[in-house]
Amino acid sequence: MKSLRTPDERFANLSDYPFSPHYVTVGNDLRMHYVDEGPSNAEIVLLMHGEPSWSYLYRKMIPHFVDAGYRVIAPDLIGFGRSDKPVEMADYSYASHTAWTLDFIEQLDLTGINLFCQDWGGLIGLRIAGLHHERFARIVAGNTFLPNGKGKPSEAFLQWQEFSKTAPKLPIHKIMQNSTVTELSQAELDAYWAPFPDVSYMAGAKIFPSLVPTSEDDVAIPTNLEAWSTLAKSKKPFLCLFSDQDPITAGGDKIFIKHMAGAAGMPHQTIEGGGHFLQEDKGESIAKIMIDFMQKL
Repeated sequence: MKSLRTPDERFANLSDYPFSPHYVTVGNDLRMHYVDEGPSNAEIVLLMHGEPSWSYLYRKMIPHFVDAGYRVIAPDLIGFGRSDKPVEMADYSYASHTAWTLDFIEQLDLTGINLFCQDWGGLIGLRIAGLHHERFARIVAGNTFLPNGKGKPSEAFLQWQEFSKTAPKLPIHKIMQNSTVTELSQAELDAYWAPFPDVSYMAGAKIFPSLVPTSEDDVAIPTNLEAWSTLAKSKKPFLCLFSDQDPITAGGDKIFIKHMAGAAGMPHQTIEGGGHFLQEDKGESIAKIMIDFMQKL
């Protein structure tokens, strides 16, 4: 498997991102980057990003968790951020992303995990949380879902799948800005561009939407249903923090609240003034809600 590594200078002096890089090698000799802040023996908060972002998305939240005494782990998925980037779209699958991330969790021996997951961070994180439930203490889901193959995807989503796969170059600036309520600065937009010096680094980002299972006969569905079964029966706290201005995942919180036993009686909230990337729009507020949740339940 041929892969590329974004030059370190692309990440120099990023706006509000002072975190030192850490790496583990996963899968077929792929270097996976992660942020690791706070006391090494503290309770763990695991922050999982999605498409086409990276751990930079959590820069507003990380300091609040650290100040509250938590150890914060924020990985870059393979193909994103400072992690290695296989160059062929065929190198990526739902299963491979799950395996790479699980390898990461096992190498760091993360247990008692408080998971926050958004977008593809949920598709991967919730699947792992269901299959390896013993490693997790609490789950917070924001603007995400765990596909079961039922229902019909919207025409807009099908168009997004086709566009992302076939576009000569993904317009990262436009994608990030159109998915937030806040007006991002040029420095922030450039930080989201940083992992991708040119289109040869974009295979993982381009294929990601097409990896979302959209039918019951998708090869990913049996594994997801296994994860669903475990999560649905678990009494571990499950909190939904979905934003009010995300047309992509609107209503997903109601599905989790209805079907997850651990969601019963939890202080679910709608994050007002948040777009799809609610971490950008309301990161500080979300961190404070999560800290209160983790300290009480």
